[in-house]
Amino acid sequence: MQSVFTLARLHRAAMFFCICIIVGIFIAHWFRVLPSIGMAGIALTGLIYAWVHGRVANWDEWPVFGSLFLVFMLHVVQGLNTDAANYGEYWKDIVLQLPFLALVVGFWLLPALPGRYLRALWLLLIAVTLTAALGATVNYLMNVGEINEMYLHSKVMPTEPDHIRFSLIITLAIAAGVLLLVHQAVRTLWRPWLMATIVLLALFLHLLAVRSGEMTFYVLGGLAVLRLITRAKQWKRAAALAVLLLALPAISFIALPTFRNKIFNTQDDVSSVDRSSIGKTYSISSRVYSYKAAVAVWKENKLIGVGKPDLKTEMAKQYAILYPELTPEFYIQPHNQYLYNLAAYGALGLLVFCIAIFYPAWWARRKHAPLLLAQYISIALSFLVEYTLETQIGLAYVVFFLLLALQGSLPATEEDPEWRPA
Repeated sequence: MQSVFTLARLHRAAMFFCICIIVGIFIAHWFRVLPSIGMAGIALTGLIYAWVHGRVANWDEWPVFGSLFLVFMLHVVQGLNTDAANYGEYWKDIVLQLPFLALVVGFWLLPALPGRYLRALWLLLIAVTLTAALGATVNYLMNVGEINEMYLHSKVMPTEPDHIRFSLIITLAIAAGVLLLVHQAVRTLWRPWLMATIVLLALFLHLLAVRSGEMTFYVLGGLAVLRLITRAKQWKRAAALAVLLLALPAISFIALPTFRNKIFNTQDDVSSVDRSSIGKTYSISSRVYSYKAAVAVWKENKLIGVGKPDLKTEMAKQYAILYPELTPEFYIQPHNQYLYNLAAYGALGLLVFCIAIFYPAWWARRKHAPLLLAQYISIALSFLVEYTLETQIGLAYVVFFLLLALQGSLPATEEDPEWRPA
């Protein structure tokens, strides 16, 4: 069997399934099952390797993979804290969270992908992201007036995937492109094209004008400035980057109506927080209402929470008490992963979740893993304003790209003189 299922063939299979996930994130609206096929394929590839070759390739790194698997187990044990009437919601959640099982097991069992495969996958992400951005831009140019008006009403231009996840993916693609250039991991012929792509994605990020992605972009940019100053001692580059980061919002405000309208809408949004009859239609205001309702739910059971499958019911009860003037169509789940988990799992569950999801960052603290750091910053910030792990695309974005970045820090099976993206 080893002559049939060689490591080289299994790596090629894993590469194919990784491509399915990356492409599937962008076409899930039309081919929803493609990311799931990729995840199942990675799990199957890892299981075949372990069975045929009789070993777990990354056995020594079990704490890293085990910590992420613990997130899945946190959802499993919710069955003990769920009302019988909500068991249907419980099983839906288990199915939704399967990436924490399939991807973690697959990447744990299979030896780390070769460096050339990792570089190709990150370049594929950049290329597909650019394609999606160009498509959204063409649609914007065909409907300029209508889309500009949408930004004054807490809406944004249509994108695939959804605008919040797309903005985070754009930021990650920019970070990956910059790091590939810095480490000279791209052929000389392709470097000008990659530079141009990074510029276009940065401009589109401001045209899209989604707060989550822009917040991550500027935090990563600020950290890059600090690193140039403190570690590399490259004062001129640090100053140039700082000037660029300061100038870009100003230029965008003048040149991009969507960016300008988003700022005006944000001002109106913040001023409407105390008027729920108006604020219910705004993004920030409705989030604030969901936060207050989530805190009220948590106070009902501070230690272990109300149980995730029961959260929707409990949130509705608190909305009715705190905001009786709001009708159920304006009830939303807490758009903050930390608060969401606090209400669902309690203080104990939130502590377990944070340790489990962020442990790999602690494990990699002494390794050179800038991509992993960028992804963790993106995740940590997105958790502040979204329940990122409660959607299929959000889960794929978090779990897959975390594990892809971790691949570069695992022992390699072949010599590679170029940078392994980590």
